[in-house]
Amino acid sequence: MSKSRLQLVILVALLISACGGGSSDSDTGSVTPPPSAAPAPTPPPVPDPSPTPEGKFANAASTSRFLTMATFGPRSSDVETLLNTSASDWILEQFEKPVSPYLSQVQEYYDMASPNSGMIADAFDQGATTWVFYRNAVHGEDQLRQRMAFALSQIMVVSNGSGGLLGIFPQTVGYYQDVLAEHAFGNYQDLLQAITYTPAMAEYLTYLGNEKADETTGSVPDENYAREILQLFTLGLVELNIDGTLVLDANGNAIEVYDNTDITGLARVFTGLDDPRLDLEQSLVGRLAQIREATSKPLNMNNARHSAKEKTFLDYTIAANTDGETSIRLALEHIMSHPNVGPFVAKQLIQRFVTSNPRPEYVERVATAFNQGRFTLPNGTEVGDGRKGDLKATISAILFDPDTEQDSALSDDTFGKVREPVLRLTHFMRAFETDMTTPEYVSALYDTSSLSVLGQHPYRSPSVFNFYRPGYVAPGTLSAEAGLVAPELQIVNASSIPGYINLLSFGAFQSQAENLEQMRPVFVRFGASFDADRARSTFVPDYSEALPLASDSAALVDYLDELLLYSSMTESTRQGLIATLDEYPRSALQDSEGQANLVAYAVTMIMSSPDYLIQR
Repeated sequence: MSKSRLQLVILVALLISACGGGSSDSDTGSVTPPPSAAPAPTPPPVPDPSPTPEGKFANAASTSRFLTMATFGPRSSDVETLLNTSASDWILEQFEKPVSPYLSQVQEYYDMASPNSGMIADAFDQGATTWVFYRNAVHGEDQLRQRMAFALSQIMVVSNGSGGLLGIFPQTVGYYQDVLAEHAFGNYQDLLQAITYTPAMAEYLTYLGNEKADETTGSVPDENYAREILQLFTLGLVELNIDGTLVLDANGNAIEVYDNTDITGLARVFTGLDDPRLDLEQSLVGRLAQIREATSKPLNMNNARHSAKEKTFLDYTIAANTDGETSIRLALEHIMSHPNVGPFVAKQLIQRFVTSNPRPEYVERVATAFNQGRFTLPNGTEVGDGRKGDLKATISAILFDPDTEQDSALSDDTFGKVREPVLRLTHFMRAFETDMTTPEYVSALYDTSSLSVLGQHPYRSPSVFNFYRPGYVAPGTLSAEAGLVAPELQIVNASSIPGYINLLSFGAFQSQAENLEQMRPVFVRFGASFDADRARSTFVPDYSEALPLASDSAALVDYLDELLLYSSMTESTRQGLIATLDEYPRSALQDSEGQANLVAYAVTMIMSSPDYLIQR
């Protein structure tokens, strides 16, 4: 079976990684080429690129599968509500949903703690941004916007994992999260401009207070942001065709997009952005309110510190004596005009939502929608304003592409992606209607970035290159031999596999109540009030629909297959699960506690299985 083949590829990769640990080259942001001797998989027939019919919500399985791609996880209630309705109408409604806020909720957490707690920020540290993320991911009605913001956060990375302004003042990242959410359905150029002015990005990529060159001292502008905005946010390292394939020179070699002279010229653009209130070198005494306010607003341009020299990069020159704000606008306009931007952004967004190895035709169709700023939905409605970089058109093209159709996808051995650990967790939370309105009561979520837990934590990447690179090839794996990239395998090893299972089982087995007394001292430490009832009820799954099926293993597996796997479980996995569950003592199913334990076993096994770990 073709599906089994891909599952075997990923399962072997997981097992190899578990035995030998993760492996990667240096964080250069470059694409690791697969072995040249390996034959490429035979591509499936090319689907008709015309708009797909309104079949996304034709049945429960297809509805659940579409919501798996487009949300933080389908809920039974969503599937029932959307069945036999229009997916085009759904996405149009999602575009108009009110934006779930971040900064205001982060501020609420900040204000919860007592001034006597002894913490610099009198708050729950950077955890506030994590808790608001899970609130919005699980309960936000603007699911597609929240997924898009999360995807963008993995391209335009900032991290509060290394302390400093982003760690001490959670408003810094809270404001950044708001910017991503606000622009998630806007224009990519406008998003680039907005993040350029955020204190979070300026602090993280070291251009906060960046000054023009000083010939006397020999100082030059910081080049960090200039390099990363080209390499990671817009162009990549080498020239691309519109379908994402490499442009080659006469000798068959890739062509570099820019060199260090381009970086030097572009670095002059990003000088002068500052806010003196954000200077952490000064004493913080009496300045906390000022800093909090400054972290929640765009930076100011100080033209006295902005370079007045010509700024030449990518065969373009901004004239001398051009002011700072104009220089930034002109620079971003020129960068956006480069032909690499469409395929570079399109492919990475496809990887975050749908598949790690999109066919060139798929990339080209999405890049075309990005470039044209328009896309026609299956019901004939046109989305996008016609300006290059329109993200409504882009995400619509990604989700409604013919390559996403279930029949073609499940018959293609190269289609699919390893589910991100964070998305597995939010899927569990949504599938079983867990209450995550107060995630601060779940100690297991305080830091999941370690490979001994998930190896991933929202807005806490170890570097600007995210937790995994889009071109990562897992060394020594069958997926590498098949010429496939597998970004998420970069954080799979002998620690992260049981780490995920441990965290999943913590939720699945309703262990939160046992965690009650461990949480009380944490709240006392921060000077925050402790609600024992909230501590008992948060992150507890609702198994009410599954409990009546506990005595019928086949029925229970089929129910969970539809809920978690859009009825795509392989027969071998199904039979193995049924046989295992049948060994559970029937005498233990006489009460709800025993039934819940059996359901928890089933959930943990399914959500740890290769069938589940690969999103198809």
